[in-house]
Amino acid sequence: MNNDLKLGQRLKDLRNQYGLTQQELADRTELTKGYISQLERDLTVPSVPTLLDILQCLGCSAADFFSTSKKSPVVYHKDDYFGKEDEENGNTIQWLITDSQKNIMEPVKLTLRVNGKTPLEKAHNGEEFGYVLKGQITLLLNDISYIIKEGESFYYPCTKKHQILNSGSIPATFLWVSAPPSF
Repeated sequence: MNNDLKLGQRLKDLRNQYGLTQQELADRTELTKGYISQLERDLTVPSVPTLLDILQCLGCSAADFFSTSKKSPVVYHKDDYFGKEDEENGNTIQWLITDSQKNIMEPVKLTLRVNGKTPLEKAHNGEEFGYVLKGQITLLLNDISYIIKEGESFYYPCTKKHQILNSGSIPATFLWVSAPPSF
């Protein structure tokens, strides 16, 4: 990253590198799109905790953000994970690879409360794979439902609208890998 650039431009370049819109970054950081826009135009300066939260959501440490050289880790630890709770849909997502937006695939761990769901996704380019760690989920691909139980996996190209629901009686947890990243 060019050290001559201002903070706002650096954040914008990093967000664009990961293919995120201002709204997507705002959703991940629980900030507003307007605030992200002000940051990127250097109209405001974030507090250190806010900057660290933004960088974490972008899969970047402060050291890497201000450094001219970057290397990706091979092993990720629990301390590297970060998550977001979606009260409206009854789910919690945990990113397992902090810098996955720059990679070909994005692995997450998703927990759906009883009757929880993922947002309905329209058809798009890419592929998705999942493995149920606990509970039972229902995968909807257009109008077809697939029940997937603990210890079972799923895979599909994203050429149809899709959604995952917890149709069981206990919270369901599964690994979900998207290629390209979509969370």
